[in-house]
Amino acid sequence: MIAAGLALLMLIGIIDYLTGFEILFSVFYLVEVGLAAWLVGKGFGLIMSVLSVAVWIGGDVAAGAHYRTPFIPIWNALILMVCYFIVVWLLTSLRSLTRDLETRVEQRTTALRREMAERQRLEEEILKVSEREQRRIGHDLHDGLCQHLTATALAGEVLHERLTAKSLPEAADAGKVVELVEEGITLARNFARGLYPVEMEAEGLMAAFQELAANITKGAKVACVFECETPVLIHESTVATHLYRIAFEAVRNAIRHGKPKRIGITLAEREGLLILTVEDDGVGLPESKPDGAGLGIRIMAHRAAMVGGSFSIEPAPTGGTIVTCSLPKAGADKELVESFEAEPINEPR
Repeated sequence: MIAAGLALLMLIGIIDYLTGFEILFSVFYLVEVGLAAWLVGKGFGLIMSVLSVAVWIGGDVAAGAHYRTPFIPIWNALILMVCYFIVVWLLTSLRSLTRDLETRVEQRTTALRREMAERQRLEEEILKVSEREQRRIGHDLHDGLCQHLTATALAGEVLHERLTAKSLPEAADAGKVVELVEEGITLARNFARGLYPVEMEAEGLMAAFQELAANITKGAKVACVFECETPVLIHESTVATHLYRIAFEAVRNAIRHGKPKRIGITLAEREGLLILTVEDDGVGLPESKPDGAGLGIRIMAHRAAMVGGSFSIEPAPTGGTIVTCSLPKAGADKELVESFEAEPINEPR
């Protein structure tokens, strides 16, 4: 770079000499002085300033320039050198500020990336803790409350039989109490199942979707079917749980806002991708969303991002809405390394 600067100075000096002293050439020296200061540094810029002034004055004298007193070329050289020095100072200061700004931007970008990575890690940890706590509560409901209610129902059944044997009118009331307790058992089991619906086995997600479709068909009076042409095994329970939550939220949104007659849940594997699709034949996406209507969509998109997948929601060609979540199959095949609890837990059924 230094050699190139000196060569450029020589070239400008030769052209200056050939054009004569009548044509002012100092601005061209300023170009190479500025390049020297910007590309190399302040020291080289100052040296090139001195050399440029010397070449300029020497070229004019060699070309036949005459001055009334020797003080005139010295004065001109000093003025020009001061101008060059100012330009060198300005350019090097600007260069230093630019580099400092680039360094700060790079540092802040790095810090922002670290903060985003830490935030994502914390979000993943919060979701894991939430799922773990839901699983624990579901386990307590299933193995605690349900077992207690079952024992209560058995005791009530015994009481009902005794009252019936004695032909007492209270037997009917006892029978009704037994029915209410059994309904409570069913509600508690369904609630426990909803807290942690996906079994730890690889085929647990398919079973959970089948049960979800059956419950929606029975409870919401909407034909809901689950389709899976070939078995899709997911070994990562976190991925399976997120996919289930996405499908559940999509089905719930369809029932609440779409007024569908049929909802289809499809799980497939194509070209190394896991593809979850929830399609309904309802009224489709509303033109204007009511307050809070987009929260479910944002939650679904966030869950898809947490497992490294993509999320989309769009109108169906024949009416209704299609919700799609796809993610690499490799990400869902990783075995769980961490356990949710120190001791093995029986899943609520």
